[in-house]
Amino acid sequence: MEVSLTELLAKEDANIGRFSDEAERGVEGAAGNLKQAEDRHAELLARRERRREELERQRALSLQKVERITSALILPHPDREAPEVRRLRPNLETEAVAMEAAMAFERDQGRQVFDVHEKNLGYDLTSLDLHSGELRLIEVKGIGEATGTVLLTPNERRVAEDRRDCYWLYIVTDCAVKPMLQEPIKDPARFPWHEVAKVQHYWLEVDAMT
Repeated sequence: MEVSLTELLAKEDANIGRFSDEAERGVEGAAGNLKQAEDRHAELLARRERRREELERQRALSLQKVERITSALILPHPDREAPEVRRLRPNLETEAVAMEAAMAFERDQGRQVFDVHEKNLGYDLTSLDLHSGELRLIEVKGIGEATGTVLLTPNERRVAEDRRDCYWLYIVTDCAVKPMLQEPIKDPARFPWHEVAKVQHYWLEVDAMT
């Protein structure tokens, strides 16, 4: 923090000196530039002081007595073996293999690719062709076997529908043996995805009310 803000202050000091010289020589616009540089310098000084105070307060923090507010009991999902629930289980190893295969394909095509799956944007990769300017927002799905089913989360489906011009679906099969990237699919929202909806409800025996 000190190094970065001090470096910015040094640059503004240099600007102030340069604009001051230009103002003395009567260069047009130099006075306005000087005022802006002085304002930025003052703002940076204030920001550095605020951060110093914040860090000093953080340094004074310490762990005190822990007070238990509540307890939670975590149980397995009662329908965990049902197909619609099993599909929701992430397989981190399979996902990592699929991601690597998709990124390798993009690099082989000469595109610049970035892993953004941890940002919860509705897709896993951004890919940019530096020559044509084509942007791809890529959702990657991995399957351990030669075939199977893939699902989209509500967020992924929403982004796929909003960005149909550049949203792509990459499916990598056989991740457990020999990863095989299937033909990349542009605009996957055009396919008839099956919506899975489960209505939460409550029931009561009639006899319980009498």
